[in-house]
Amino acid sequence: MSLHKILKIVVGILSVIGFVLALMIISGNEGMIDNMLYVTYVVLALILALVLVYVIIGLFSGNIKKTLMSVGAFLVILIISYAMSSGTDLDLTPFTNKGLDVTESTSKYVGAGLYAFYALAIIAIGSMAFSGIKNIFNK
Repeated sequence: MSLHKILKIVVGILSVIGFVLALMIISGNEGMIDNMLYVTYVVLALILALVLVYVIIGLFSGNIKKTLMSVGAFLVILIISYAMSSGTDLDLTPFTNKGLDVTESTSKYVGAGLYAFYALAIIAIGSMAFSGIKNIFNK
């Protein structure tokens, strides 16, 4: 039996269970809300597992060298962003006075995330512009 057929069967069973539980909730049985949440958790876990399986299959069926180079470039950007972020460029007193647990480490992670976002945005915009310019000159 193929994975596709198994998934169809699982989806059918979960759909029937969800439909029955939804009817019970609509009929006024509020105790069934917990059961519906359990079905939701099971469906979420199945979806996450299947996404993980298909990502791993896609990694090994495609060009693994390009994939690893892309992941490596992303990690280099994250490391450079973390190194550039100081974490001391923000006065933490207003946050600690409000009872928020903001430390220099938290500030450094936020700064690293912002630097990484800026770098990735510039790379994305640059690659789109380069591709557009390249297409204009190739015509």
